[in-house]
Amino acid sequence: MKRRIEIRERKIDYTLLVSKRAKRMRMAIYCDGNFVVTAPQGMDLNMVERFIVGNSRWIINKLDYFKSFGDKIFVKTNRGDFLKYRPQARLLAESKIQIFNKLYKFEFNKINIRNQKTRWGSCSKKGNLNFNYKIALLPRHIADYIIAHELCHLVELNHSKNFWNFVKKLAPDYSEIRKELKRYSFITGPGSPSSV
Repeated sequence: MKRRIEIRERKIDYTLLVSKRAKRMRMAIYCDGNFVVTAPQGMDLNMVERFIVGNSRWIINKLDYFKSFGDKIFVKTNRGDFLKYRPQARLLAESKIQIFNKLYKFEFNKINIRNQKTRWGSCSKKGNLNFNYKIALLPRHIADYIIAHELCHLVELNHSKNFWNFVKKLAPDYSEIRKELKRYSFITGPGSPSSV
């Protein structure tokens, strides 16, 4: 749910995610400027906003920090970041697959979140959907495209015209998103994800 709050005389947009799994509130600011607050189910909105206001200095500092780098994306590759961002990547992948799969009702085995060095995602012949934990660091529309892309591989393990027809129904502007994905700079040196 998209919301807006005023903190330190600035209007800040954020996304509120409500999670059955969450036991406490947490927040994340991604390198593209997306600010996400995750709250347990049933949490009062006033408590969420008090939590944001209480962390306003940190929020403003992080937003300004990432803004200073323009449209470059930092994709880290150490184990600590994998452990930190894996839960967010799983929540993102599971929620989007649930939404996207209402259209197709594809059957799949399980969803894995991995620390892959060269791929954003993959789909195995056994029906396993694998995603790089770094999808949690991407702009949301690009992460959505990657998830839709792998979901459609459940019926087309290729990049045929038929495959792209499936993708187009979930991500009508997929061709533009693919170009955008290639333009992003990953400041980690060799081994950064590069393609879907």
